[in-house]
Amino acid sequence: MDTSIIAFLAKLANIVFLDLILGGDNAIVIGLAARNLPSSTQKKAIFYGTGGAVLLRIVATIVVVWLLQIPWLLLVGGILLIGIAYKLLADNDEHADIKEGRTLWSAVRTIIVADAAMGLDNVIAVAGAAQQSIILVILGLLISVPIIVWGSTLFIKLIDRFPWIIYLGSAVLGYTAANMITEEKNLKPFFEEHPTVRIVFIIVVIAAILGAGYMKKRSDQQKRNNENSYS
Repeated sequence: MDTSIIAFLAKLANIVFLDLILGGDNAIVIGLAARNLPSSTQKKAIFYGTGGAVLLRIVATIVVVWLLQIPWLLLVGGILLIGIAYKLLADNDEHADIKEGRTLWSAVRTIIVADAAMGLDNVIAVAGAAQQSIILVILGLLISVPIIVWGSTLFIKLIDRFPWIIYLGSAVLGYTAANMITEEKNLKPFFEEHPTVRIVFIIVVIAAILGAGYMKKRSDQQKRNNENSYS
């Protein structure tokens, strides 16, 4: 198989994986927004709401892909993605209350608005992983979003059963973030001249994210254990 095709498929798989890792909350929002509708209407709300969310996500990601071509914004995007990778491991907040829709179109509106509000991390991650390829953006989202919607329950159960999936996702995000930074036009000549420094930089970023996230989760667990012992 042509190496260019293999590289394309690898990037596509990376985008789908990142969207699945980051998309659990969005799937929960969809379920909450449609939970009070009749079962027949629920399917329509999920279908229309998901369709609108996908279109909005594609447009937003294409805009971000274009913006990342502006000098220094690739660096900014990489730094933001490092924060998102850390948050994926460290954030233990419960979901905010989502107002359920009482009618089909109110549920659809809630799904689209909530997905847009919560989808910034997905947009930045996918834009970075796509490396300025609009085709990869569209294909990746068309594949991953339906999986998120209809397979979210299974995927969430897998994450609960195999917590290392979250660490793997954070590592992939860390790699994507570090790679974005090294691809910044103003920094790229330096990293091309010093390839070893580039490799070390990527490894350090991934290790720092995983280490900081692990320590935060461990600290939170100790606090909960202390609270339980006093109660």
